[in-house]
Amino acid sequence: MTSANNFDEQHYYALLEELQAIDFVLVELNLYLDTHPTDANAVEQFNQFTEKRWALANEFETLYGPLQNFGRSYSGYPWQWTEEPWPWQV
Repeated sequence: MTSANNFDEQHYYALLEELQAIDFVLVELNLYLDTHPTDANAVEQFNQFTEKRWALANEFETLYGPLQNFGRSYSGYPWQWTEEPWPWQV
């Protein structure tokens, strides 16, 4: 995570908000595809948003630390889970 004097709060929240929006789209597309599995356009959209989410999450984690625990995100050294704010606290 960045040090306190380099922390860009506005950028931090903007990235989290964009991640939440993408997650919403992915959930909705997932639900749609459960009932329309042969909709090629929806599958393509799902894959595009998945790629975008992966890149954005990677950017966030590089700048501000891990988004998820239990092996779903890498941690820098020292162990970053002791640093706040945690993504679910904002």
